[in-house]
Amino acid sequence: MKSVASCPLIKSILVLDGEGKRIAVKYFDPELNSIQTQLSFERSIFQKTIRTNARSEQEIILFESDIVVYKFTSDLLFFVSSGEEENEIIVGTVLQALFESISLLLRGIVEKRTALENLDLILLSIDEIVDGGVILETDPNIIASRVSMRGVEGEVPITEQSFTQAFASAREQISRNLLR
Repeated sequence: MKSVASCPLIKSILVLDGEGKRIAVKYFDPELNSIQTQLSFERSIFQKTIRTNARSEQEIILFESDIVVYKFTSDLLFFVSSGEEENEIIVGTVLQALFESISLLLRGIVEKRTALENLDLILLSIDEIVDGGVILETDPNIIASRVSMRGVEGEVPITEQSFTQAFASAREQISRNLLR
């Protein structure tokens, strides 16, 4: 996967549990298109990094000619990989955007159970950050607001609400009017 001089590319984003099992993964590298190759990559990267202490800050390694930036929380491991020609600071920024946006969306409870309960939010966050390997956004507040479909003022536009959301919003407004 070659990047254009002004456009760094991401090869993969991984969220694994404390045992190295998949929680949420996205691969953008055509070389990692088979499930066996992906699982082998995940196992290898997990084995290489599990003994490090990346809990307080991000760590960077060169792994099989890829730059891998990773960070651990209580029982989740976050990885972002790119080609060795990419800038590790940019790759680290992507990891930080992922971690902070997920932390915002999960209200600071970044652990396996809440991650599995909110898997849709994690996958949408990954999609907001990277598309086809191209970095789209790195501001965690913008990512979290897009994923939760809230505007700057916190309101969800009626055109973007699901039926359930629209019904709940209408019920809340009616309740407020009746209590006046």
